[in-house]
Amino acid sequence: MTVHLYFSLIPEALIASMLPPEQFGQYYATGHKYKSKGQAIFFEVDPSFRHEYFPLEEGIARCAPHPDGQPKNSVYISIYRVLEHIPVSALGKLYLSTAYGHTLGLTRSETAPPDTSGGLHMYQDLAPVNSLVVSTQGPAAYYEGVTSQPAKFIRFPGLCFVELGLGALATDPANGPVGDLPYSFMHHLREALLELDTKDKHTKLVHRVHSLEFPYRMIKSGFYMGNGADMAFYPMPTHEELRRDHNSWWRSANL
Repeated sequence: MTVHLYFSLIPEALIASMLPPEQFGQYYATGHKYKSKGQAIFFEVDPSFRHEYFPLEEGIARCAPHPDGQPKNSVYISIYRVLEHIPVSALGKLYLSTAYGHTLGLTRSETAPPDTSGGLHMYQDLAPVNSLVVSTQGPAAYYEGVTSQPAKFIRFPGLCFVELGLGALATDPANGPVGDLPYSFMHHLREALLELDTKDKHTKLVHRVHSLEFPYRMIKSGFYMGNGADMAFYPMPTHEELRRDHNSWWRSANL
């Protein structure tokens, strides 16, 4: 049986598995007997990838079928400092699993990310930290500000994050209507947005440690995965495309 390598973001881990991506997503989100539920987000990693930091050969060797022939679901190879040791070039598709195990694959964009620099932004950091941040900066500038060109002492070797929608608050944080925004911390969010200033303060923590689960429907443009100077963009399909082409996943994501 083929052994796959997966880079999980919830939590950050490098995992070997005999399950293909859709089956792994179902297993990882719901548990072996569907007793637990939770979103899962993971990259497929090039199976030929090797790095001295990871005991990959040993982990792959342990990923062997059970005595009854059933495939091995998972072997955790590392749960610490995973992102910084995996180059962007080794990553394949990004998979989003709903809490009910439906899995959607996203392909890396071959073109530059869309320009979303206007207005205010909210970013959910996924690895190596899980902070929720609001910012005046677009995704590329935000990434540089915590990696290659930090304005403060905080610096990461790389970062994976997603931009979440702010609706009317992106342009009018004081009086913009909440509309269908699902966030439970609206008052705190407004306060954080109002503290931003385009000249002096470009980012503001909303939550230092934030739940990594969020409504998939609130993804604004897609996911950004960077390591050093390299950053990849995984665009999220529009709601219309999801309803038309991935209806089962979309319905599961909004239950």
